[in-house]
Amino acid sequence: MGFARTCSVALAGVEGVVVEVQAGLEPGVAAFTLVGLPDKSLTESRDRVRAAVVNSGAEWPQKKLTVGLSPASVPKSGSGFDLAVAGAVLGAGERIDPRVLADIVMIGELGLDGRVRPVRGILPAVLAAADAGYEQVVVPESAAAEASLVPGVSVLGVRSLRQLIAILTDEPVPDEDPDRHGHPDPLLAGLRVPGSGAATGLHSTATAAARDDPAHDLADIVGQLSARTAAEVAAAGGHHLFLEGPPGAGKTMLAERLPAVLPPLTRQESLEVTAVHSVAGLLPPGKPLIDTAPYCAPHHSATMQALVGGGPGLARPGAVSLAHRGILFLDETPEFSRQALDALRQPLENGHVVVARSAGVVRYPARFLMVLAANPCPCGRFSPNDGLCDCPPSAIRRYQARLSGPLLDRVDLRVEVDRVTRTELTASGSRGESTATVADRVRDARERSAARLTGTPWRSNSDIPGRELRSRWHAAPGALDEAERNLERGALTARGLDRVLRVAWTVADLAGHDRPDAGDVALALQLRTGVPRGVPMAIGALT
Repeated sequence: MGFARTCSVALAGVEGVVVEVQAGLEPGVAAFTLVGLPDKSLTESRDRVRAAVVNSGAEWPQKKLTVGLSPASVPKSGSGFDLAVAGAVLGAGERIDPRVLADIVMIGELGLDGRVRPVRGILPAVLAAADAGYEQVVVPESAAAEASLVPGVSVLGVRSLRQLIAILTDEPVPDEDPDRHGHPDPLLAGLRVPGSGAATGLHSTATAAARDDPAHDLADIVGQLSARTAAEVAAAGGHHLFLEGPPGAGKTMLAERLPAVLPPLTRQESLEVTAVHSVAGLLPPGKPLIDTAPYCAPHHSATMQALVGGGPGLARPGAVSLAHRGILFLDETPEFSRQALDALRQPLENGHVVVARSAGVVRYPARFLMVLAANPCPCGRFSPNDGLCDCPPSAIRRYQARLSGPLLDRVDLRVEVDRVTRTELTASGSRGESTATVADRVRDARERSAARLTGTPWRSNSDIPGRELRSRWHAAPGALDEAERNLERGALTARGLDRVLRVAWTVADLAGHDRPDAGDVALALQLRTGVPRGVPMAIGALT
């Protein structure tokens, strides 16, 4: 009786568990049985593996073959087990030494001709293997760069099963020529799932907006000092932002330029973002590591599943997870369904989203900076300063009530974006600060907060729980008096007071203050309530 085993990885979201793939041969009628809770695509691997082994020049064992996936209680899905199943079968048939296979993790799909195709989730799968103590993985050659991002793991990239057999048996490695004379390589097809980012509004071009990109410069935004200041504070502290104003005032322009203001992702943040995009099949071609903040702007017709995650089988990541460590921009926010908007409340508080389906429960990271944009009324022209709006008061109230109080209470900054005047638009020298200037201030502010938070589990001011912020880091004496009076009058909730204090710390970091003073808290109150407090809106005026 022949027996061999190797390993692969089963993914549930971005978390993985190493699966031992065992193959046993015994006398009897030739048959192929696959056990261990496989799904439909994994059950079909029997035919793919058999054809791949035969077309790779190896002999298929004419005995009763049983392949087990252990632990049997863990559901397995996808075609990424093909390579491991083929390796275990070849080991049981003594085409490959079983001892060589025992400590190798194999991930990849097999074509009928034996070529190895990439699958989604290579990075989180290799991370799970490394956490389990495995040091060698075999992946498709086109995904080897992604797998190599994990330190301490030896990565072997192969283009075909023939190459893998030759390497593991010390035979001459066949040359699988990747040059197709200008024709597309079908082996790259599995790296990106077509259309999977459409519903979530993921824009890779906006993500790549550099500080010196003239097409995405903050200087293009005319006027709007309050909105620009709020955006800078949001970027420096990771605070959520709500922009309300008429069409054409610059709300979308400001949101699209916000990713370039954020600092580059750290190595750990890059791995987190890349893992989510890998599972979703949205990694940019030729870029295995995402090192800039993602920007996700779903259409207002997006469903709750598109926002928080869903789909058949195990839930796939939604917009909140694809925007992890980046920007989630909801334009025309009142037009989103009430159910979809209220589903954002859990990830806004916890920094992750848990999606339960009949196939299992998955947990995706979802720590993002949310930017909401809305018109003040259905026609968009309502303003207390003029009479251009034709909407009846009841229609205005219904429109504004589409955003629930609990959702808005989780938004730190609320700013009215005024209509741009002719003087502002035509004045010479009216350009504001550039993206590079604001980004430098944001970087310096983040460095100050990071130094203050050294040794804690938090990375930015918006992450700090209110009780910790009140007990460990104190504002200047008397700085919170006005905020506490707003709490007593009911103008602020207890959560709102904590959020004002977080924003005040961010304003202090931007202004270079050691701790928030009365002016910093007043600006934070003004940015949250919209009520003028007699403080300058420009950060530079506070220094």
